[in-house]
Amino acid sequence: EERFARSSGPGGQNVNKVETAVELRVTLARAELPERVLARLVALAGRRVTGEGVLVIEARRHRTQERNRVAAREKLAELVEQAS
Repeated sequence: EERFARSSGPGGQNVNKVETAVELRVTLARAELPERVLARLVALAGRRVTGEGVLVIEARRHRTQERNRVAAREKLAELVEQAS
């Protein structure tokens, strides 16, 4: 699930008008990962995993929603790769 919000930081005049920040939410129980990989992923993610087992990744570094969306997905892929 992706959620969008206004982002502080770069963006010029759009910074307070356009929702460029991305919050990627992954329910780990539905991730279909092996147990050992899932356990490592939870350990690597630390505080980014909620009590309900949802991994939350935020991206707000870029000026556009699309670039932040890509960045969030890349962070997720990196975490899964490290856990594997």
